[in-house]
Parts: sequence; C-alpha cells; structure tokens
Amino acid sequence: MFTIRDAEMKDLTVIVDIYNSTIAGRMVTADLEPIHVESRIQWFHEHSPSFRPLWVVEDKGVICGWLSFQSFYGRSAYNGTAEISIYLHQDYRGKKLGKYLIEKAISICPELKIKTLLGFIFAHNEPSIKLFSQFGFEKWAHLPNVAELDGIERDLVIVGKRVS
Repeated sequence: MFTIRDAEMKDLTVIVDIYNSTIAGRMVTADLEPIHVESRIQWFHEHSPSFRPLWVVEDKGVICGWLSFQSFYGRSAYNGTAEISIYLHQDYRGKKLGKYLIEKAISICPELKIKTLLGFIFAHNEPSIKLFSQFGFEKWAHLPNVAELDGIERDLVIVGKRVS
C-alpha cells in the first residue's frame, strides 16, 4: 500500500529526478531541459505541512511520486486557492496512484483552509484532464498557444474545483 508523508530536504533529489523524467514526453511540464536540485531549493522551502504541503508517496519505502500544493497568484486574498501538481515515477503511471493523491489532496483541504483547487494542464495531456475530471474538476480557462514545445504551440487548460 502507498504511504504519503511530508517531503524532507533529503527527498529533493528524487523529487527532481521524477520531475525530470516527465520533460522528454512534452505532456506534463513546460520545462524543455532537465532542472537541477539547486534550482528547486527555494521552491522546496516555499512549502509547509500546515499551509502548502509538498508530499512524497512511497511504495515499500521507495518514493514513487509526489504532490505539491502551490499558492495561486501570490496575493493573500487568494490564500483559499491552491494549485496542485502531481508527478509520478514512470513505473507507477497508469496504476491509480494519481487518483489516490487527488483524493488525499481534496480530503485535507478543509484543514489547510483551501476552498478552491486548480490544476494547470496542457490541453493535449488527455490522461491528466480525464483524471481531474473524475473528481469534478471543470475547465475554467483555456489559454491557446501559450507554450511552444519542440516547435509546436500548445494550449494550457486550467481546471478548477470548489472543495468547500
């Protein structure tokens, strides 16, 4: 069974490795080149268990994915809104781990005082759009041609859900 826990600094290398494993597929992130652990240290410290958690999920003690809550737009009036991001190790994609993480994220929102969850998803990432829609997320915005991946312009969809 999977175990979720708050990420620790020692987990950052694995978090970055999992993130980097998604770049080549051009479905999940707008980064075009692998990132380095040093570039994510500040991002790591922007998370806290009581406000904007960063979780790792383990399978028998091995980190197989992570979920982050991030502030939306960085102004205090938006504190009740958070973006969630999910990244899974390639061996755990398509095995319902994303569903498990979204369920856990939604369930903790009252404790975190989050009323609205958002997801920023490339429009061509149909598996992620389908996953979020299974939990009642709806398309709230469509930003056409805002990213360019290998010479192909891509749309960004923002999905949202009121959770309380």
